[in-house]
Amino acid sequence: MIAETVCSAVAAAGLGIAAVTAYRKRFLAATRIAAYSLVPLGLVMTGVVDWLADTAFSPTAWAGFAVLGVAWLLFAGSRAVERRRGGTRKEAKARAQREAVAPAASAPSLGTGSRQPTRPATAPRAGASDDFSDIEAILKKHGI
Repeated sequence: MIAETVCSAVAAAGLGIAAVTAYRKRFLAATRIAAYSLVPLGLVMTGVVDWLADTAFSPTAWAGFAVLGVAWLLFAGSRAVERRRGGTRKEAKARAQREAVAPAASAPSLGTGSRQPTRPATAPRAGASDDFSDIEAILKKHGI
């Protein structure tokens, strides 16, 4: 009963201030003040104020808010841990598979394309062991 009276008084005072503001030729501000002052009256008329008053003094409602708070904390905590680890399990597994294939491989650089090779190309060698040395050099270059 007191909440309805207070909300009605606030609405009446707000409409009075809006009338004074409109009298001073500030119609846009007066319209905004009138809109804000009608909100408490609308809340009383729809029954929201009664529902809030009943909720404020209900231990069951407060227990429900506590459960919602715990659920939110659990959700936020799990998201923080997930970000710290670097994604979900599916993403981590895919990343591990990519790293297992080429752990130190990097994306090719986008140069100008006018760079000369560091050593001139030579004729193919006859020995098979020399071919493997070239492959080993390439693998060492990529850190494998």
